[in-house]
Amino acid sequence: MTPKILRQLWSVVENSQTKTLLQMDDASLVQWLVKQTTTQALLDPHETDFLSGYIESRLTLIRDIAYDRQY
Repeated sequence: MTPKILRQLWSVVENSQTKTLLQMDDASLVQWLVKQTTTQALLDPHETDFLSGYIESRLTLIRDIAYDRQY
């Protein structure tokens, strides 16, 4: 996965509504973040799978970021 894709993912996280990031279950949030990221960059299936795994491994961080933005 390229640094550009990672920047796009974290941009999606930063620009998403806190409510969205906190209310979805894990699987739905991973799917939603992949979809939002792939609308900005065309990814092949291998990159999409890698992105999904990366997001899954960072869900706690993503939710912590969203939670901190509430206050």
